[in-house]
Amino acid sequence: MLKPLYSLLLMGAFSATAATSKDLIKSTETWDGQTLPQYSLVQPEVTIKEIVIAPGEQLPWHQHPAINAGILLSGELIVYTRDGKEKNLKAGEPLIELFNTSHYGKNISSEPAKIVVFYLAEKDAAVTVLDKEAE
Repeated sequence: MLKPLYSLLLMGAFSATAATSKDLIKSTETWDGQTLPQYSLVQPEVTIKEIVIAPGEQLPWHQHPAINAGILLSGELIVYTRDGKEKNLKAGEPLIELFNTSHYGKNISSEPAKIVVFYLAEKDAAVTVLDKEAE
């Protein structure tokens, strides 16, 4: 009698821990509405970066010559473009970053802003390039 009861409890425990999956973001466009470019790579390379921005810190103007997407794990960022567009990003929110478009981010929270970013580029290619006036 105990063996069937034990089996039933064990099966219930497994079903309570079933894996789930959901898309956090899926798009053919960057956050400002630009269509992602067609992409052909000879030897693709994926880079995953953790970027930590101190409270009040502002990154320099830069561009990404690689398709990339990320998720803000903590803090709050505002991303600015040269043409006046802004994207406010709060902890837990994903975004598809800009491609070959000058921008910078600023941490507007009182805690470090930690973002994990995934880049797809040609092997050994730069994934971030500072704008010339920043050099």
